[in-house]
Formats: sequence, C-alpha cells, structure tokens
Amino acid sequence: MNVEEIIGKVVRGEIKLHQVEKYTDGNKKLATEIRRKALERKFGIKLDNIGHYSIDPNLLIGKNIENMIGVVQIPMGVAGPLKINGEYAKGEFYIPLATTEGALVASVNRGCSTLTAAGGVKTTLIDDKMTRAPLLKCPDARRAREIAQWVRENLQYLQEKAVSKVTKHGKLKGVKPYIVGNNLYLRFEFETGDAMGMNMVTISSEEIMKVVEEKFPDVKYLALSGNLCVDKKPNAMNFINGRGKSVIAEAVIPREIVERKLKTTPELIAEVNYRKNLIGSAQAASYGFNAHFGNIVGAIFLATGQDEAQITEGSHGITLAEVTPKGDLYISITMPSLEIGTVGGGTRVPTQREALSIMGVAGGGNAKKFAEIIAGTVLAGELSLLAAIAAKHLAKAHKELGR
Repeated sequence: MNVEEIIGKVVRGEIKLHQVEKYTDGNKKLATEIRRKALERKFGIKLDNIGHYSIDPNLLIGKNIENMIGVVQIPMGVAGPLKINGEYAKGEFYIPLATTEGALVASVNRGCSTLTAAGGVKTTLIDDKMTRAPLLKCPDARRAREIAQWVRENLQYLQEKAVSKVTKHGKLKGVKPYIVGNNLYLRFEFETGDAMGMNMVTISSEEIMKVVEEKFPDVKYLALSGNLCVDKKPNAMNFINGRGKSVIAEAVIPREIVERKLKTTPELIAEVNYRKNLIGSAQAASYGFNAHFGNIVGAIFLATGQDEAQITEGSHGITLAEVTPKGDLYISITMPSLEIGTVGGGTRVPTQREALSIMGVAGGGNAKKFAEIIAGTVLAGELSLLAAIAAKHLAKAHKELGR
C-alpha cells in the first residue's frame, strides 16, 4: 500500500490514527507525515508550521508522544546573567524561557541584573523527595492502623523486596500513612536521583502493593494513586510537606541599587508584597502567596522538557520582603514543590536538551543545581514585578512590550 492509499484510508476512518505505524514498516517519521496530511485533507486546512521541525519522530514516538503530527513552536528568550551563590549552582547563568507573554523575559532579565549587581542570589535546598500514595481498602480502621505500622517498620524490607526489583536509582526513604474510616493511604517518599521520578515511584509503588497484599490478604488494593501524592493539582499537602525539590532563594539588595535600577524603594516593595502577596493571597485562599511563580516556572518547564502539568505545584510558594536594619531590601522566595529532572521524560527531546545545556545542567548529576537555578530565576521575576507594581510601571511595560 503506498502513502496516498494509506492517507485515504486514514481520512475515511478505515485506518485509525494510532495504527498508521503498522503500515509504514515502523517508520515513525513517515507515519507522522501521513497523519498530518490526512488531517489536512479531511478538514481542508494547511498545517505547514506544525509540520516544520528538526527533531526526529523516531526518537520520540513511544517515549514522549503518541499519534504525532508535528510540533508546536513557542518563542524562546533568554534572561541573564544571574549570579547564584548556591550549594550546587555556583556562578553566573543564562536561563532559557519559552513563552508568548510579552514583557516576561524583559522583566525577569531586569531582576537578574539587579540581583547580580547586589552580589547574587543565595539558594538553599531543604528537601528532595518524590511521592506516590496508593490507596488500600481495609476491613476497619484498626486493621488500617496495624498495616500502616507494619509498613513504617519495614521500609528496608520493602526496598529490597520490591523497589530494588524495578529500579537501580530509586530509594524508598519514608512513608506517611493517612487513615480515613477504613481507607488507608500510604504516602511513600522516594529519592529519584536526577530524574523527576514519577514513573520510577509509580512502578515502585505498584511492586510494594504486591508485597502488602500478599502479607495482608484481607486488604484490597484499590488505586495506585489515592490523590494524596499529590500530583498536578493545587493542594495544601505539597504546599506544607513538599514534593520534588523544596528550595529557598534569598538576597539582600542595597537601597542604592533598588532606587537606581528598580526606580522604587525597599519600603514600597515590602509593603506591596505584604498587602498583595500575603494579605491578598490569604483573602483568596490561594496556595501561592506570591506574585507570579507560575510565569517563570512555566516558561522554564516548557523550554527544558519538564512535565508541564506540574507547573501547578511549582506555582505554590511564598515571597517575603522586608527592610533590613540598614535600610536595604531583604527578599526571598520559598518553593516547596518543584518537580523537575535533568534526565528522562521530555529532557531527552533534542531542543529541550539544548535549553538545559545553556545552563550547564543537561544529563545526570545536575538536578539539584537546576532546582537552584530555577529558584534564583523565580526570585528575579518576583523582585522585578513587585518593583514594577510599587513604581506603577506595570501597565506601561505591558503597553510597550506586551501588546
């Protein structure tokens, strides 16, 4: 069957989109072209830009995407240099940001310039774990408590019996049980190396459940995720307990630099932060006591192949700003749930890997460094936006750069 015949059958529904590879001898690039051309013919449209790309579908289909028809292109800018004085990230960095929001890169860039002029950003990693919380239905609450206690006391046994069977990189480091009636939720915590780790902890948790079911035959394993993990949803659990990398970035900016580069004062920035990010967010019952973490996290995630749905938890966090006894500005951001990796998933896509290489974090050994760079960049974005609001420059910037 030639290509035209395959396209015709796809248009008529005789070949389903996911079946095309069967008719191209496994050539995934050709299958991608056929699917796109079939859509063009079926709907009388042109998909020239979606079909213009440099990455090889043969490397992606079956790992990163299904039913591929092409790509979506997002403009990518770069902010920096940003000086970071971290435990893992040390030096000056340029940060790739993929976005269609005018003024965002310029704003982050201004924050980077200000922080670097002030001596840089101090970053501190305070926790590192990926979680999965299977759900067990127990005969009653007392039995649930008994099982939870057994699991707590046998983490090493579960590591050896279950986790080590399916991964060389994952390590079970803890569990927090939650009991609701006869429901037992086991929120497992794993170390996942340089991978974001969702697949790793999912497969590991499945193996653990097999061991638990064998040990306790009167218990019914209902769901691999009981929604206490918590993954890709706004939630208090991750805001309080953290998930992924929990990291803080902070800086002291001399008054002279605030006034010269940001056109405002430490007092006004501190007051805007207090009344907007703290009181305003509290009134809204927000999980983000910040100005726009999600903007920067989203732009970096899209540029570097992170799981874009986890921008949700990445937007959690608190911005603090206060005037020091010397009259300078202290500003910090706390990010409890930054779920990122430098290996696996979307980081293997060539364009995203190139973006990671700009920061020197492509590949293994770099996840914690990457987390510190993201935190520093988020601080730059928060500082710049708060200053723009304090100086009443926000609308002006969007008129000039965002329209």
